[in-house]
Amino acid sequence: MNVISNLFKKITELINVKSIITIILTVVFGVLSERGDISSEQFLTIFTVIVSFYFGTQLQKKENK
Repeated sequence: MNVISNLFKKITELINVKSIITIILTVVFGVLSERGDISSEQFLTIFTVIVSFYFGTQLQKKENK
């Protein structure tokens, strides 16, 4: 039972506004890249910025606790 509650807690921590925005932006820019609307270089740049921001804020939040 404890394992299930820990898993549920971790899942709920992942689902916050920043996580949702990061996932949506990744999917949107992936689709745009696949369709050819943006180049793979542009996708890589945008994706790197999004992921760096997301993980940077997560790291900062952990350090503040």
